[in-house]
Amino acid sequence: MAKYFIALVLFIAAVQAIPYPIEHYDHGAILAEAPIAVHGHVEPVSYPKYSFSYGVKDPHTGDIKSQAEERDGDVVKGQYSLVEPDGSVRTVDYNADDHNGFNAVVHKTGPADHPAPVYDHHY
Repeated sequence: MAKYFIALVLFIAAVQAIPYPIEHYDHGAILAEAPIAVHGHVEPVSYPKYSFSYGVKDPHTGDIKSQAEERDGDVVKGQYSLVEPDGSVRTVDYNADDHNGFNAVVHKTGPADHPAPVYDHHY
């Protein structure tokens, strides 16, 4: 039995020793690179300046709001307001520039309509 085992091990070793071709997968050498297009003409950058405003008043849905904003260069100033569900008006004044970043001040005005609480006692 040992003779057969030794013969099997020698056979496997002989098969493993046989050289065989190894396939390689590569992209090959770079022969040329694509040219880079260089444009000598630079488009002028326009000075950023705008202003807009809008408002919505829909009594059916209760959507009541407005916004106004203006930009002059790198400075943006604006305000928006909306009617909160409790009836108060939230107004936000904001400005933004490169030096101070974005700053907003929030004001809340008007009476808040809060329904009276309903207490239900179960005994």
